Amino acid sequence: MSVRDQKATPGWLGAIPAVWLAVLFLVPFAIMLSVSVAHRVPGGFFEPGFELTSYARLFTPFFGRILLTSILIAAGAALICVALAFPFTVILAGMRRRAQTLVLVILLAVLSLSEVIIGFSLSTLLSRTAGVGNLFAWIGLIETSQAYTPGLFALMAGLCYLGFPYAVLVLYPPVSRLDPELGEAARSMGASPLRAFLSVTVPVLRAPILGALILVFVFTLGAYLLPQILGRPRHWTLSVHITDQAIFQSNLPFAAAMAIVLLIVALAMVGLALLLGREREGRA
Repeated sequence: MSVRDQKATPGWLGAIPAVWLAVLFLVPFAIMLSVSVAHRVPGGFFEPGFELTSYARLFTPFFGRILLTSILIAAGAALICVALAFPFTVILAGMRRRAQTLVLVILLAVLSLSEVIIGFSLSTLLSRTAGVGNLFAWIGLIETSQAYTPGLFALMAGLCYLGFPYAVLVLYPPVSRLDPELGEAARSMGASPLRAFLSVTVPVLRAPILGALILVFVFTLGAYLLPQILGRPRHWTLSVHITDQAIFQSNLPFAAAMAIVLLIVALAMVGLALLLGREREGRA
């Protein structure tokens, strides 16, 4: 069959993604935007209207502290995950194919676990009665067993447990395609393995590293269950406060306004990742 005899792809097929985007994103966003400017009814929910009272609360120290806490926790988790995932992925790429497949399957299995299972498992592991504190006391590192949850350490451990597989899966394709002769050339010129890794491998994979950072940041920014299970109230992220305002405070307009800010921050980071990807393609 010649190229001319082949039927052209129907133009309406291109409209299907746009329709799904409108249904699954634009319509809910429009509803949330309309709720954010609605009038709150004391003792109830809201009534249709247009007022910017909820957005005015976004410029208060209360919301500023929540947003700063969420960003710092997500950024810290992203940095830790990528700092651990990058050398792990380099070692993984040097393994045999069968071993790589096994490790990747394990990482995919970790992704199948829900936040509830991870949160309560870590809560038990870091507790005083059945946690690692008993092991530390038995070894002699501490005098008596103590709890490590709730706290910032437990929360970061849970977020890193969630974000680490994503960071590895993002870094694995470019790391596996990296030419091993680059590091060998650096070592042949007198560079130590660590210096060759920092001066050659890391700069070459700068774009994938930034992409992994952004992905883990966006993923952990919306964490909801782990901050409540493993953290203290001062560690609660924006998602937790959105639920608190919507359900317990019956303030849906303010909850919708905070949700819009969370969405804007996430979209801004995704846009930054796309921009970095285009710059990488342009250089290539």
